[in-house]
Amino acid sequence: MKLFILILTLFAFAFQPKEDNTLQLTVNNVKNNQGVVRVLLFKGPEGFPDVVEKAHGNASVKIENGKAKITFENLPEGTYALSVFHDSQNTGKLRTNAFGVPRDGYGFSNNATGTFGPPSFEKAAFKVTAGKNHVEIDLR
Repeated sequence: MKLFILILTLFAFAFQPKEDNTLQLTVNNVKNNQGVVRVLLFKGPEGFPDVVEKAHGNASVKIENGKAKITFENLPEGTYALSVFHDSQNTGKLRTNAFGVPRDGYGFSNNATGTFGPPSFEKAAFKVTAGKNHVEIDLR
């Protein structure tokens, strides 16, 4: 009987559905191929747009021909938002001028914009559904 329960348990774990959902991101209008594009993926408004520790995923992406591409795999379905910036000097931080205006390219999913600062999570939010999903962001 114990063997039967063990086999049944192993069988149940073997056939649990896996998240095969992918999110392909393409970042366009990168000024040059220097440095990297930094990407933060959020699954809710907490920490959006710049708290790395609150992000669901993050990456540093190589730039080729003015574009950066990355794929996030095994994402649960849900609502997400992306924030990206061109880290041209590979410092890990968005460079700004004395007034706080970004000196490097930046952008958000849905190409959302804010009035005096970043957009809200809701403006940048998009749905990840079953299968392959694709988002393009044009740097500003």
